[in-house]
Amino acid sequence: MTNVISSNLGYPRIGENREWKRALESFWKQEMTEQELLEKTGELRLNNLQKQKELGLELIPVGDVSLYDHVLDTSVMFGVIPERFPYNGGKVNLDTYFAIARGTKDAVASEMTKWFNTNYHYIVPELENAKPEITENRPLAFYKEAKEKLGIDGKPVILGPITFLKLSKGYEEKDFSKLLQAFVPLYIQILKELEAAGATWIQIDEPIFGTNLSEEVIAEARQVYERFNKEAPKLKLILQTYFEHIVHYKSIVDFPVAAIGMDFVHGDSLELIKAHGFPEDKVLAAGIVNGRNVWVSKLEEKLTQLEAIREYVKSGTLIVQPSASLLHVPVTVKSEKNLDPAIKNGLAFADEKIIEIVTLAKGLEEGKQCISRELKENRQQLEQFNRSTDRINEQVRKELEQVDTTDTKRSQPFAERIQKQQDQLKLPFFPTTTIGSLPQTKEVRQTRTQWRKGEITQAQYDQFIKDNIKMWIAIQEDIGLDVLVHGEFERTDMVEYFGEKLNGFDVTTSGWVQSYGSRCVKPPLVFGDVSFRQPMTVKESVYAQSLTDKPVKGMLTGPVTILNWSFVHDDVPRYTVQNQIALALRKEVELLEQNGIQVIQVDEPALREGLPLDKEKWQSYLEAAVYAFRLATSIVQDQTQIHTHMCYSEFNDIFDAIDALDADVISIETSRSHGEIISIFEENTYEKEIGLGVYDIHSPRIPSKDEIKQNITNQLKAISPTKFWINPDCGLKTRNETETIGALKAMIEAVKEIRKEELAVSKR
Repeated sequence: MTNVISSNLGYPRIGENREWKRALESFWKQEMTEQELLEKTGELRLNNLQKQKELGLELIPVGDVSLYDHVLDTSVMFGVIPERFPYNGGKVNLDTYFAIARGTKDAVASEMTKWFNTNYHYIVPELENAKPEITENRPLAFYKEAKEKLGIDGKPVILGPITFLKLSKGYEEKDFSKLLQAFVPLYIQILKELEAAGATWIQIDEPIFGTNLSEEVIAEARQVYERFNKEAPKLKLILQTYFEHIVHYKSIVDFPVAAIGMDFVHGDSLELIKAHGFPEDKVLAAGIVNGRNVWVSKLEEKLTQLEAIREYVKSGTLIVQPSASLLHVPVTVKSEKNLDPAIKNGLAFADEKIIEIVTLAKGLEEGKQCISRELKENRQQLEQFNRSTDRINEQVRKELEQVDTTDTKRSQPFAERIQKQQDQLKLPFFPTTTIGSLPQTKEVRQTRTQWRKGEITQAQYDQFIKDNIKMWIAIQEDIGLDVLVHGEFERTDMVEYFGEKLNGFDVTTSGWVQSYGSRCVKPPLVFGDVSFRQPMTVKESVYAQSLTDKPVKGMLTGPVTILNWSFVHDDVPRYTVQNQIALALRKEVELLEQNGIQVIQVDEPALREGLPLDKEKWQSYLEAAVYAFRLATSIVQDQTQIHTHMCYSEFNDIFDAIDALDADVISIETSRSHGEIISIFEENTYEKEIGLGVYDIHSPRIPSKDEIKQNITNQLKAISPTKFWINPDCGLKTRNETETIGALKAMIEAVKEIRKEELAVSKR
């Protein structure tokens, strides 16, 4: 009889009512002391552990929490502090911790980028001149806390050394081995202290093993885990992977660890086990419940899959767990009061997923009959969800079948289009703009809440939005921007807003997940076929354009990003859903153009993050992404200018795809990367126009004119002045009015000086 253990990889940090977010932001506003912050987040942390225990979970993760980001926590634990921040060794104080993440008046924040192919952002470690040391044993502190205060013998979670270094910057590849050897003794000390404290199971996260690492790195990794095993032999190390199957499967499952954690939702893990077997001396930790989506599991199918997996496990123990940390899903469905009951019955957030895991573990160990009631309830849930009349739309399926190749191509090449656009728009040298959103003040958020609750009328709400648009059009004109935006005051979020407007979507009231820092988003639910319902952005865009002679951008979120930042039900192929979204956006683009909007921005910040971890799957993903974007945008006339925007990315990976999008102008979030992305455009020919973000909007600091001017000057080494747009890194909704206006004024002052200097050069 197989011993079956239920486990979790990580739990949402934010709290059922985003208590964690509110505590952080109160601390940053100096409305809460450091002690109060630590007490509040500590209370939340213990409540989360207690809840998992009461739900029946056996292996409960500890140390998976964070005040900002778990990768930053790892950097800080090892004293990896960028030299521009004051630090004299020892435990890192909170001011320095948050300064690295958010920047200060005198020092820019560390780069922030996507955590593999998710919408979670991590703070990139900077290893240049690093002298790693242990500043505190965080996993040990959290292990002791759970044991002493709650009687929980938890499973400490540690970011593994291979993943940590591969996600870091500030060193050359040839120095990887040397750096690894500097960190390994520190990891060993952490593990030995955990062993001495009585810890048993230790989860070491190495999601990097789902990517195409070299054989040399795999060999070095094996040596690392051999040392771990030798130095802390009593610990049961779980080498945990997720987001994809293990690429070097045969090598990695032979590492000297007690257990291998595998994702059986994404990738081909079961096929690998069937083809190559599984070591007889190891426990398999099977990620069977989708940790990145919110739909109820088909428990009978999952149980059958687990039974198939068990056939290959000879160690006598099998761990049942989610495919990834539940950080990526909301806390509990119980908070949802307004959803259609059929849709709600189809949902499982973090708490409900833990119940599924506990149920599956019980059914696998004690037999299917022991969970017959749960299986019956699960079938009823699924049947009710599938009976929803809005799930299938034959008309949009037929429309999609009738799309041909001409629907995804502009009528003329860029070189001819751009001349017509310049004649139409009459923009100056170095045209300036913003990315789209403007400050979502407390008043904006409160008024939207009042409207949703029915406390003010639709007419009152519409007037409030118009007043904000009018005010900010005037502010933008006064600052001197060339291409304006309406500000998106009517939008809670760049994806959720469209989820509220399209058929086949639904939205939650409390389905929040962490994106970065205290920033939380509410991904909409794609429960059926997606189709256009009515104009979504035309009213606000047309009103804004009526207030100014300068062009105002129509602002849409692209099909790839809407797909990647939504919870999409898996019974329709993802690329089919993506094309349905593109077809709906195409109709909106056409309406914007018909109503006089000459510049239309279709944002795709999630294009790079959606890349599969396994490079063999990249081509099909990128081809589908390019197809969908072009389907959404190619309907416009030559003189209408299509923009797009992308967030932090390793653009070398997708340079050809960016070009293939055939957008007239692309803006890219680059300032936190300290100019490194510029080299990509030095090494590659890019004929279209481009704006590399000239200041960081994720930080509250207001950059100086000289700082922005230097950023522009650096970028001119790679980008022709005739193709260069000037813009902030990203949207400005998270910044306040003072920060926004101050930074934009500095940007315009810098541009004016650059224009004069470039004009003088051209006259020589």
